[in-house]
Amino acid sequence: MNYAEIKNCDIANGPGVRVSLFVSGCTHHCKNCFNQVAWDFEYGSPFTEEVEDRIIGLLRPEYIRGLTLLGGEPMEYANQERLLPFVKRVKQELPAKDIWCFSGYLFDQEILDKMCVEQEVTRELLRYLDVLVDGRFVEELKDITLRFRGSSNQRLIDVPASLREGRVVLWQDQDKKLS
Repeated sequence: MNYAEIKNCDIANGPGVRVSLFVSGCTHHCKNCFNQVAWDFEYGSPFTEEVEDRIIGLLRPEYIRGLTLLGGEPMEYANQERLLPFVKRVKQELPAKDIWCFSGYLFDQEILDKMCVEQEVTRELLRYLDVLVDGRFVEELKDITLRFRGSSNQRLIDVPASLREGRVVLWQDQDKKLS
């Protein structure tokens, strides 16, 4: 897996101050995607053990709330295989940090109903995610007033609650109610 960028003080892609990893590779190709350069799976740099160590170090300060995975597309199977051991490590070494993931795939229709049925990696990866922002960016539904998403079709999903209840449970911000 390659990655396009690491942001060490990101406040746009989840609550609080976060470390964000932008993976390379996406097959969605959404119209007016903000990160088209990351569509190419070969773009950027290899995601090595040294890069993992660097991100873990960036996550350690108390003021960092968590890790966000974006892209590209973290839920592309080729990316899931490499992300799974990394998010396991994050949760083992830094259990107080939350993990958010942005995906163009729909949680209930594409990830649970298809990916999880076919791929053990997907089922396991989901167990380490706290919130999944799902749905492709749709230019016609773009809304800059929405928190943590670009278009109104996208949902902020509480992954642990959704897996427990067997249905989509939307994430509720403890600090501020979302529209």
